[in-house]
Amino acid sequence: MRAIATDALMVCLGLNHKTASVETRERFAVGKTKLPVVLECLYGLSAVDECVLLSTCNRTEVYFWSSDADAGCREILQAFMGTEDAPLACFYRYEEGDALTHLARVASGLDSMVLGETEIFGQLKDAYFAALAAGTTGKLSNRTFQRVFTLGKKVRSSTHITSGPTSVGAAAVQLAGEALGGLDGARVLVVGAGEVARTTAQSLRSRGAEHIFVANRSYDRAVELASKVGGEVIRFSEWIPYLEQIDIVIVSTSSPVYVVSPLVLKQAMEGRNGRTLFLIDLSVPRNVDPKCAHVPGVHLYDIDDMEGMTDETRRVRVAEVEQCESIIAKWVDENVDDLSHPNSVIQSGSL
Repeated sequence: MRAIATDALMVCLGLNHKTASVETRERFAVGKTKLPVVLECLYGLSAVDECVLLSTCNRTEVYFWSSDADAGCREILQAFMGTEDAPLACFYRYEEGDALTHLARVASGLDSMVLGETEIFGQLKDAYFAALAAGTTGKLSNRTFQRVFTLGKKVRSSTHITSGPTSVGAAAVQLAGEALGGLDGARVLVVGAGEVARTTAQSLRSRGAEHIFVANRSYDRAVELASKVGGEVIRFSEWIPYLEQIDIVIVSTSSPVYVVSPLVLKQAMEGRNGRTLFLIDLSVPRNVDPKCAHVPGVHLYDIDDMEGMTDETRRVRVAEVEQCESIIAKWVDENVDDLSHPNSVIQSGSL
């Protein structure tokens, strides 16, 4: 096990939906298959003692411990976060108490596009366990993440921050329902079977959608998801022809390339007899070519469009934020000395 520097600081370096567009976020998104390799790369940097990498559709963040925060940030930006033309203004940097506060807010859903959403908690746990499996964590990061998971549960159980739609997927379902004037009788296709696809499919069922189809590269996972929501399975290689029959397509896969192009969409639209098709792309990198929005009869929305749909939820939940922030502030005050080096200067700010 690597020795921990006695003056190691906790640092967070990242970008999210508040600081970067979807075009920028997809440049730095790390899929599950690449996560072990990237973690190994980060851990191999001379100024990084421990690290956890969180990459979702709305953020890419590196939580790391280092005795030289400046050097650590420079190395990460050079080795992982991009090239010399990386948009540095999109990145934020927090250290010690501020880094701990930021992590706590992320775990509690206070830093999410949909305020109070629950998906991020599971994604954060997955990120931590991936780092644990890759051997890039240590005493400081293990203790920090284990405690922050307990805090996240406390914030949700003792406040109403999760009232209303609790995910981007739920917001997408709300959009779909409003677009069609209700989901009764609507035929909805969910492409993907990951966490976002799962919560989206469950939201569809709870909102009254009776005809749910699921397509995924892993047929077994598609079958599993379809069985949970009373849906039907379409083989991934065959879902494009089904577009002639579908009203709404919600795409959420980890594909690094577009799975829907304007050409195939034009062909599908020819058989729809003028019926409108709604495409909602929740993937980062995006899975639907943005040019599809120009195909007649197609309405395309991406992950950034969901932000406008979450305004009402935000208004309902904003009254709970003060109580949540109070719980977090008390927790940070009680834990910062134990989880961060007490003799270091606490700093935060932009790069």
